[in-house]
Amino acid sequence: MSDINDLYQELILDHNRSPRNHRELDAPDGKAEGYNPLCGDHVTVFVKLEKDVVKEVTFKGSGCAISTASASLMTQTLKGKTLDEAKALFRRFHGLVTGKAKEITEGPGLGKLEVFAGVCEYPARVKCATLAWHTVKAALEKRDEIVTTE
Repeated sequence: MSDINDLYQELILDHNRSPRNHRELDAPDGKAEGYNPLCGDHVTVFVKLEKDVVKEVTFKGSGCAISTASASLMTQTLKGKTLDEAKALFRRFHGLVTGKAKEITEGPGLGKLEVFAGVCEYPARVKCATLAWHTVKAALEKRDEIVTTE
């Protein structure tokens, strides 16, 4: 089991050191800003849609390793998903990091996002892992407000 934990930790560190899709999008269809006042994580998420499909999703900002890795993996996971699939992934990911994964089974599987399963053991880190997700949800819903984890 230690080997799996080591692999998970390495994946998180890799996405923190070299975050994927870490850039601003020109002329996004949706944009939202998120802030975690507890630790100072800050993220802006940009989305481009083609009908009801997430064509592209990127982010800018700074935060801890969990926050940055979560945003990076989120952008890779959501690209090409329908809006309904994106909402289902939000619910499944939130269930995973809050320890309620078994209660939420609809929607696509989490794949690499499973690396965040251990976050539920550290309640303060749940907000770090979910900040980008709450922010992308606001961007997809075109809500013009700052998203917080409070």
